[in-house]
Amino acid sequence: MEGLNCVQHFFDAAKNYPDHKAIITQSESISYLELKREVMATVRYFESKGIQAGDRVLVFVPMSVDLYRIVLALFSMGATAVFLDEWVSKKRMELCCKIANCSGFVGVTKAHVLRFFSRELRAIPIKLKIRHTFKSDEEFELFSPGIDHTALITFTTGSTGTPKAANRTHSFLIAQFEAIKNKIKPEPTDIVMPVLPIVLFINLGVGSTSVIYRYKSTKLSSIKPEVVFELMKKHCVNQVISSPSFITSLSNYAMKIGKNPIILSSIYTGGAPVFPKEAKRFAQAFPEAHIEIIYGSTEAEPISAVPVKELMASEGNERGLLVGFPDSSAEVKIIPFRDEVIEVDEDEELITCSQGEIGEIIVAGNHVLTAYFNNPEALHRAKIWHGLKMYHRTGDSGYFDERGRLFLVGRSNQAIEAQGKIIYPFIFEDELQQLEHIRRGTILRRNDQVYVVVELDNPSKRIEVENGLRMSFEMKFELVFSQIPLDKRHHGKIDQGALLKKLGWDE
Repeated sequence: MEGLNCVQHFFDAAKNYPDHKAIITQSESISYLELKREVMATVRYFESKGIQAGDRVLVFVPMSVDLYRIVLALFSMGATAVFLDEWVSKKRMELCCKIANCSGFVGVTKAHVLRFFSRELRAIPIKLKIRHTFKSDEEFELFSPGIDHTALITFTTGSTGTPKAANRTHSFLIAQFEAIKNKIKPEPTDIVMPVLPIVLFINLGVGSTSVIYRYKSTKLSSIKPEVVFELMKKHCVNQVISSPSFITSLSNYAMKIGKNPIILSSIYTGGAPVFPKEAKRFAQAFPEAHIEIIYGSTEAEPISAVPVKELMASEGNERGLLVGFPDSSAEVKIIPFRDEVIEVDEDEELITCSQGEIGEIIVAGNHVLTAYFNNPEALHRAKIWHGLKMYHRTGDSGYFDERGRLFLVGRSNQAIEAQGKIIYPFIFEDELQQLEHIRRGTILRRNDQVYVVVELDNPSKRIEVENGLRMSFEMKFELVFSQIPLDKRHHGKIDQGALLKKLGWDE
């Protein structure tokens, strides 16, 4: 793939489908031809400001026509786009800036105001406007990247800890494009609502139309399902690709009003676990749609996938969450747990777990990230080289069943040894979610004591819930009632670090 720019697919789509709508938002729309012209004009603007191939540009722009115009322009000219999530704190943003060492900065007004209070942002030499007055119909030659030329940098860890900068090269993005395209099978005639930013790039590479619904990603209550359905109906959306929390919001609304205001052909969701109870609600709300849950990570997307009907049929499995058969693009293995760095000689056999044995999930493939930016230590810890093949250590625990299906049991570093056995909080989270009056729950260990922490959907049911838990679980535990924070990126995973802090147990 050396020499192929990852935006080539977009330019091909613009040539083949110039009049197709590329992106539609609640306030504007743009065709492929118009977007292509604006991308070329933005390249000229960036060049006039001194941006060159190899420069890193911090992009602080929400999901919009502007975001994709800017990023496509940067990719086209060989510059690197550096993404930060909307929810990042000032401290974390400054740490990310220090790691990336950017030459340019482009952001919304709020981000430019923030520059006055941030030494790291002020130190970025080239300040770029989102909008400009440049025009260009003139064709230009796309930058031809080397195999290791970085196109995009994103940050992989949660809200705490030292962020890891995922180094996404042009060749990696092309491989990821092919892997995801083969999974969701987008067509030029599709009209898709993608809530996950990377998916919109896939749409732009095949000529389909993307409809953006903007909401505050840090606040789930900002999702207005009635507005979403109105937007989908207006533009004849036939496919939704989003995080589970977004689908849950739409499903709850559809069930509440007693009918589904639209008919979708397919729904794909990922980024957070979906348990059978949730899957059942998705299927009830959208009975005509093919619904599939994709398991993956920043470093490897997709790893596997499972249709909701198959997931629903697995309800009651006490040994983990079904995440499906490995994707054809991924080579997935389970290896015995090891905390240390793993090194394997080329002629040495990679030791793997037997069927049904729980271990760490590792994955290899062309679409698996091979580098972190300026972080060789993280790379050494997270990868296993076996000859010329590299495996990514997901940090997730799981096993294969007799059919070759992958089951997830949780994060390897969250396993609890208590009362003579290994307990995986993730499995308990599924079991707790099945119980009446519990919105979500988890299990923690502190000072040799096991705690079950639950968030109720009805605070008046405390005694009833406690009695039910005592009957359901044989182990000894202390019960704690508390609101349980979720991850800020997808609002689907329990943020154990934030929960410990909330309970005052993070010392």
